[in-house]
Amino acid sequence: MTANGLNTPLLDQVNTPEDMKKFSDAQLRQLADELRQETISVVSQTGGHLGAGLGVVELTTAIHAVFDTPKDRLIWDVSHQCYPHKILTGRRDLMLTLRQAGGLSGFTKRSESAFDPFGAAHSSTSISAALGFSVARDLGGAPEHGLGDAIAVIGDGALSAGMAYEAMNNAGHLGKRLIVILNDNEMSIAPPVGAMSSYLSKLYAGEPFQELKAAAKGAVSLLPHPFQDGAKRAKDMLKHMTVGGTLFEQLGFSYVGPIDGHDMDQLLNVLRTVKDRATGPMLIHAITQKGKGYAPAEASDDKYHGVAKFDVISGKQKKTPSNAPSYTKVFAQSLIKHAEQDDKVVAVTAAMPDGTGLDLFAERFPSRTFDVGIAEQHAVTFCAGMAAGGLKPVCALYSTFLQRGYDQVVHDVALQRLPVRFAIDRAGLVGADGATHAGSFDIAFLANLPDMVVMAAADEAELVHMVATSLSINDRPSAFRFPRGAGVGIDLPETGEVLEIGKGRIVQSGARVAILSFGARLQEVQKAAEKLESRGLRPTIADARFAKPLDRDMILDLAANHEALITIEEGSVGGFGSHVMQFLADEGALDRGLKIRSMVFPDTFIDQDTPEKMYASAGMCAPQIETKVLETLGISQIAKRG
Repeated sequence: MTANGLNTPLLDQVNTPEDMKKFSDAQLRQLADELRQETISVVSQTGGHLGAGLGVVELTTAIHAVFDTPKDRLIWDVSHQCYPHKILTGRRDLMLTLRQAGGLSGFTKRSESAFDPFGAAHSSTSISAALGFSVARDLGGAPEHGLGDAIAVIGDGALSAGMAYEAMNNAGHLGKRLIVILNDNEMSIAPPVGAMSSYLSKLYAGEPFQELKAAAKGAVSLLPHPFQDGAKRAKDMLKHMTVGGTLFEQLGFSYVGPIDGHDMDQLLNVLRTVKDRATGPMLIHAITQKGKGYAPAEASDDKYHGVAKFDVISGKQKKTPSNAPSYTKVFAQSLIKHAEQDDKVVAVTAAMPDGTGLDLFAERFPSRTFDVGIAEQHAVTFCAGMAAGGLKPVCALYSTFLQRGYDQVVHDVALQRLPVRFAIDRAGLVGADGATHAGSFDIAFLANLPDMVVMAAADEAELVHMVATSLSINDRPSAFRFPRGAGVGIDLPETGEVLEIGKGRIVQSGARVAILSFGARLQEVQKAAEKLESRGLRPTIADARFAKPLDRDMILDLAANHEALITIEEGSVGGFGSHVMQFLADEGALDRGLKIRSMVFPDTFIDQDTPEKMYASAGMCAPQIETKVLETLGISQIAKRG
C-alpha cells in the first residue's frame, strides 16, 4: 500500500522499463491496471491532462515492455498523454510536482529524462522526428544511449495536420525501418473533423473487421509462410469491402490493424512481431478510448482532456471561482452579437472550439462555424479565401498555435491585404503548460508585416471594442490579442465601440515619467503608479491599444513632455517597444536626452509556474515596474526604501 492509499505491488517494483522485462503477460496486464489508478491519483492532486493518458495506459505499458527504451526512441506526438510514460521511466516519485515550478513538465522534455528523446507540445511532429532518428541510426549517429528503433505514437486528431503526411510520404520514399503507432481514439481535444476521421471510422466500424480480427494481428508479410496466402485473401477481401485500399499502404507503410489498444495480448503480439521482423516503415493502427477506465472521464464530452484538481470518487473538479467572465467568453459573446447583425461574419478554429470560445458561436451559428482540425496553416489560407470571396472571417487561434501558420499569414493574407481577423487567445504567459504554450512572439511577428493592424486588450471592455474594430476593417488584415483566464471584473459595454485605428488613450496624466502599456499589464502599471504616488511621483499612464500602426502623435507628446518613457508589453523583444524606439530614433527624440526603457519578456523560454509567478520572474509585476521607474529616473535605492 503506497502513501496515496493505492495497492500497486507490481508498479512498486518498476523504477525503469528494464524492471518490466521480468513480468509475465498476465503481470503486465495487472501493471497497466495499477498504472491507470496511479495516473488518476496523481492528476487528481496536480491537475493537468488526464483523458489522453488514460487512453494509452496499455499501449504505454506494452511499448516499454517490448522495446528497449531509451535506446529505442519513443516519441509521443503532442505528448500530453505522457504521464503514464513518466511514471514508468524513473519519475514516479516526482509526479506530484507535475506542471509546477521546478517540477516535471506536463509534456515530454529532452532535458528532463533520457526517456524523452524529443520534446513536444504541439501536434504532428512525431513522425518527422522519428524518421530523423531512423536516418541518424543508419548513418552512424551516436547519442549517449546509442540508437535503436524509432517509435512514434500519434493520435488520430494529429493526422489532420499536413506535416504528418509530409513525414509519412518521405518515410515511405526512404524505406527506413520506422514504427508509427496510430492511437485512434476518435477524438483529439474536441471531436475530430474531416475526411481522415471519416476514413478511420469506416475502416474499423464495419462488421467484417469485427469478424476477421485475425487478419489484423499483423501485416501479411510478417506472418509465417504457411499462413500468408490465407491472410492475404482475407486482407484483400476486407479492403474491397471497405474503402478499396489502405491510404497508409499507398504512402509506403506496411499496415497492421486495426487492433484493440486496450487488449494487452493483441498489443504484445503485434509489437513483438513488428520488433522482430519489420524491415521498412510500419504503421500499427490501435483503437483506444480517451479517458478509459475512469467513469467520470468516459462520461465527459471532452473525456477530461484538461482538468483542475479533482475528487477521485466523484470526479468533481476543484476550480477557483471568479466573478469576472473569462476573456475567451467575452470574445465569443461579442462575436455572436456582431454575427447576429451581419451574416457575412464567419468563425474558424483549428481543433480548439472550446478553448477559443467558438463552441458558443457554433451553438448559435453552426453553418458559419468551421473547425478545420489540427491544421493551422489551412485555417489561415481558408480564411484568406473566404475573405477574398466577400465574407468576414475571424480566425480564432491560441498565440502559440498561430506560429504554425505564419507563412500563410505573410503570403496568403498580408501580401494580398485580405481582411482576415485574427483573434489571438492565450497571449502572454499561460501558467502550467509552460514555454511550449506561451504566447510570447505574436506581437513581434505580426507587427513586422506591412499594413497589419495589431491590437492588444488591456481589459475585457477593451476586448469588446477590439472585436468591433477588427470587424470594421475591410481593407487589410487585423489582429487582437488577449490573455488566458478571467478578466479584471469591470463593467462591459453593451456594444463595442469602433476605435480609431492607430490611436491610444491617456489613462492618467502625470509628470517626469510616462508608462506606455500595450495589453493586459495595464493593471500592474496602475498598481505601481499608486506606490509611486505615495512617494510623490505621479506618472503618466497611456494605453497604446495599437502596436501597428503606432499612435505617433501620442508617443511624440509623451516623449516631449517627460524625462523618461517606459514601454511594457506581454511579449518578446522585437515587438511593441522596439517599434516605439525605432520611431523615436527616426524622429530624433532620443537626441534630446529622453530616457527610454522597454519592459519585455526576458530572452529565454520561461518554465511553468503560476502565471503570477511567471510574470514576476519575467520582471513585469507592479514592484518591478516601480523599480524600473525609479532606476530610470536615477532615484537611489536608499531613497526608494525610504
